[in-house]
Amino acid sequence: MPQYDYIVVGAGSAGCVVANRLTQDSDTTVLLLEAGNPDTKPEIQIPGECVNLLGTEVDWSYFSEPEPYLNNRNIFCSRGKVLGGSSSINFMFYIRGSRHDYDHWQALGNPGWSYQDVLPYFKKSEHQQRGGSEFHGVDGELSVTDPISPAVVSHRFTDAAVALGYDYNPDFNGIQQEGAGLYQLTVKNGKRHSAAAAFLVPILQRPNLTVTTGALVTRLLFEGTRTVGVEYLQEGSLHQVRVNQEVILSAGAFDSPKLLMLSGIGNAAYLQAMGLSVVADLPGVGQNLQDHILIPVAYQATQNLHPATTSSIAEAGLFLHTEWNSGPAPDLRFYFGPKLFAPPGYPHSDWAFTGAFSLTHPQNTGSVKLRSLDPKDAPMLQMNYLQSEVDVRKVVFAIKLIRQLFHTSFFDEFRGAEIAPGAEIQSDEDLEAYIRNSCGTEWHPVGTCKMGTDSMAVVDPELRVYGVEGLRVVDASIMPTITTGNTNAPTIMIGEKGADLIKAAGDASQQVPLAIAS
Repeated sequence: MPQYDYIVVGAGSAGCVVANRLTQDSDTTVLLLEAGNPDTKPEIQIPGECVNLLGTEVDWSYFSEPEPYLNNRNIFCSRGKVLGGSSSINFMFYIRGSRHDYDHWQALGNPGWSYQDVLPYFKKSEHQQRGGSEFHGVDGELSVTDPISPAVVSHRFTDAAVALGYDYNPDFNGIQQEGAGLYQLTVKNGKRHSAAAAFLVPILQRPNLTVTTGALVTRLLFEGTRTVGVEYLQEGSLHQVRVNQEVILSAGAFDSPKLLMLSGIGNAAYLQAMGLSVVADLPGVGQNLQDHILIPVAYQATQNLHPATTSSIAEAGLFLHTEWNSGPAPDLRFYFGPKLFAPPGYPHSDWAFTGAFSLTHPQNTGSVKLRSLDPKDAPMLQMNYLQSEVDVRKVVFAIKLIRQLFHTSFFDEFRGAEIAPGAEIQSDEDLEAYIRNSCGTEWHPVGTCKMGTDSMAVVDPELRVYGVEGLRVVDASIMPTITTGNTNAPTIMIGEKGADLIKAAGDASQQVPLAIAS
């Protein structure tokens, strides 16, 4: 049976980073297993094609269960099934989140995860077009750039926000996050710069790295509570591989908990009811699912807005605090783009612009469960979007604010008829109905293997899975609370810090973590 020092499951935003950093030591062997295929689909490289990747062969194309607060709609939950994972199909926004997100993680019992602790890891990965600073790095592999030739109307969004009293913010990842400005993107030379392009492709020739695609990991292998390898399915055949040091799960917030449960790690009563033998009783596995919803407000344009193929679907944005927010981080986030992004069933228009928004810290949590014992089956996802009435009040306010922005003089030369929700939708009740009928996900699932020391924690602050040896989770599922904005940059940071924790631990990483508090 083949043996490696480390096995990394999932070549997404975190897994590519972990594989890169661990193989910097030429004596360390790493197997990187990815269920998807190589990132050769041409549309992956074209930033403006990002929407057209959703639902294709490079997407897991998951759906939620009927959502009780969204009129029992099943919400489409896109996840990358390709080298680079979701970083190969996402909208490429480089947003780290608020500094308060990470200070909160530390306050929850996770030493070493404060903003000052994680900032060096953000800078380590980054090659910032604008140059280095207190907040930015230039020596990293990940290209972070300003949009190329942003549309005039995108600047008008920023002008309108400033005219309404919001700050102009040239850097959402700098001294403050609040305010309006243009988004930076993970783009290099006009092409998408995914985690695979940045961290994996340049090191594929390392003799101590083996990358295997089309490999669906079906279960972890244990001797007692010691992780000794993995089993995976490739082209209809099962394979087993042993590990000398650790297995690292980087399969994401849906598939990392799914694999843990299939391997006997999770809520003992639930696993037994599913017919699984229990290796470790961790009731938090698959719980604490958090995500951002996305709600569009779209208008016809009176002229061609000339959207750039080198840009994402949106170019400008705004972060703000609402009157219902008592916390330090912004609670509403807006996108603006010179393209149509409307819910299904609304009229198409070749000339259009869209303002979309999300709640940065929604009050609901959901869960990931097993659909069956067949590893090929998609997990059962329950998101519970818009469970909170306060959240509903915030999103109704957000639609009104977007309309106010679009009806400033800055949009007079561009503004046509409102496409969605439509000018006839005015009352709070009608706006709420539009939201519940039309909102979707922002594709930012996190939290299902959360880090902490409480009874629902799955990993400790060094990302080791409680109750077993030789197993860590290093991906967005370890976030105890969701970050303020897109989750790709934070997940890459988790990969950087996780790799350092693995390397620093050495033989000590094989110790069983201390028992979590009851």
